Amino acid sequence: MSDTPDTGYQVLARKYRPQTFADLIGQDAMVRTLKNAFAADRIAQAFMLTGIRGTGKTTTARIIAKGLNCIGPDGQGKPTTDPCGVCQNCVAIAEGRHVDVMEMDAASNTGVQNIRDAIIETVSYRAAQARYKIFIIDEVHMLSTSAFNALLKTLEEPPPHVKFLFATTEIRKVPVTVLSRCQRFDLRRIEPEVMIDHLRRVAVREGAQIADDALALITRAAEGSVRDAMSLLDQAIAHGAGETTADQVRAMLGLADRGRVLDLFEAIMRGDTAAALSELGAQYADGADPVAVLRDLAEITHWLSVVKITPEAAEDPTIPPEERVRGRALADRLPMRVLTRMWQMLLKALEEVALAPNAMMAAEMAVIRLTHVADLPPPGDLVKKLQSTPAPAGGGGPARPMGGGGPVHAPRAQAPAPRGGGGGAQAALQVQPGPDLSAYPSFRSVVALLEELRDIKLLVEVKTCLRLVSYAPGRIELQPTDDAPGDLVQRLKRALHLATGANWIVAVANSGGGQTIAEEDQADRRAMEAELMQHPLLQAVKAAFPEARIAAIRTREELQAEARAEALPELPEPDDLPEDWDPFEDE
Repeated sequence: MSDTPDTGYQVLARKYRPQTFADLIGQDAMVRTLKNAFAADRIAQAFMLTGIRGTGKTTTARIIAKGLNCIGPDGQGKPTTDPCGVCQNCVAIAEGRHVDVMEMDAASNTGVQNIRDAIIETVSYRAAQARYKIFIIDEVHMLSTSAFNALLKTLEEPPPHVKFLFATTEIRKVPVTVLSRCQRFDLRRIEPEVMIDHLRRVAVREGAQIADDALALITRAAEGSVRDAMSLLDQAIAHGAGETTADQVRAMLGLADRGRVLDLFEAIMRGDTAAALSELGAQYADGADPVAVLRDLAEITHWLSVVKITPEAAEDPTIPPEERVRGRALADRLPMRVLTRMWQMLLKALEEVALAPNAMMAAEMAVIRLTHVADLPPPGDLVKKLQSTPAPAGGGGPARPMGGGGPVHAPRAQAPAPRGGGGGAQAALQVQPGPDLSAYPSFRSVVALLEELRDIKLLVEVKTCLRLVSYAPGRIELQPTDDAPGDLVQRLKRALHLATGANWIVAVANSGGGQTIAEEDQADRRAMEAELMQHPLLQAVKAAFPEARIAAIRTREELQAEARAEALPELPEPDDLPEDWDPFEDE
């Protein structure tokens, strides 16, 4: 008994690789164009074939190469789109050993020297055996910029006996100077119906029994790639040992049962957290990948959104009939805004999977969030509902207009008026002559100056640790709180001197101080909150969301100040400019 391994088996993707254009599925537009070009003897000097993986780019290039060099069984043939497959050129090209058909992988030959050695220095020599010398370059986008530049002149004016066939999955990475010298063909994804029929024919020829819904799962997983579909079919036949069911294919692909995913989706939409977590746990126990379940939920959300807009999209051959019925019902029942919210939350959940301790935890937390927001009305409906809600009894007066007049706000409390006295205060001293301090009429204006200085530590301590006793421009009398730093007054005095150029007198008193700035701000906020809570609309919000709280209040003046700060400075009108104005004068 020989120990030599049997190498006679070929995978289905190679065994059923198309040998003629008649065998090529799903590319009717390209085939029709090529047949007309060959019939009219209008064959381009270079072809660019692009498309996703597994749609037949390299296979199409080899069929074109065979058609260009086919001489027919009698040796008298001309270029054709139906190569005979039996002449010496067709056989040699099919087996990849023809001396005049050079196939090059650009991924491993990216440099200019590779192009020079393989193409530029050999292109001038005529074909040794065939009609044309043909260069097939796969994944051509991998060539370097220098390699593309070296190829340009030859590509634009090749000898009449030379043809170029390029294949790429990244057409945008190919320079436009190269694209403009090629005849481009875009190979399309294979339609599901065409793919299922093709897989069924191959399964019959292989003597395998495979269910139609199993073929539909394979087609959906292949995403339009024939090679991917053939590889999955090969694996499914081996997995099923002669008879393959949808459950076996689902287990092979690590997919959750789509019907059960719909059950999970419906539980989420009902807001039934316990049922949704139970279904997710059951699918996980049966071997479903939590990440795949989240992706399936996102896929269903997208499908329902499309079905809601375009009902004929429900007629997807890769989806079983009973699931189509459920999908139409869900699409009719669920608002589009609920579906779009579901989509956004699922995308966020898929991002969080990589950060979670494990995928199941991320999936469970996503399901909990989804069920809790499922029964919430969309924001637009909520605003309409709140606006139509009558104010509760004791609403505190008529509602203020909400449109166009800015946010509801209460008047901000003014800084306390300067106060005199204060037991134990140091004797007042005259302000020394210095800069004009009329720009600082109140202690609040001094605090605003400190905000401009961006000394956050000093600003916070002034607001929380100093109580105002009296104020005049250039002289401040303050009572420190018990937790005030010992050097706070000195640091404040130094900061004011540096900012204004004046020698400020900052006196310390033992008593007589009012509230700190922080305490005043807190009191202002409480007053504004109390006034806002009397507004009917805010009372309606509170009734709808008892746990809601006011996170921030901004007055109209603050919003206007922010708008002014963010606004770009206006340029002067040309008529307002002086005649000798030079825009570069200050540079």
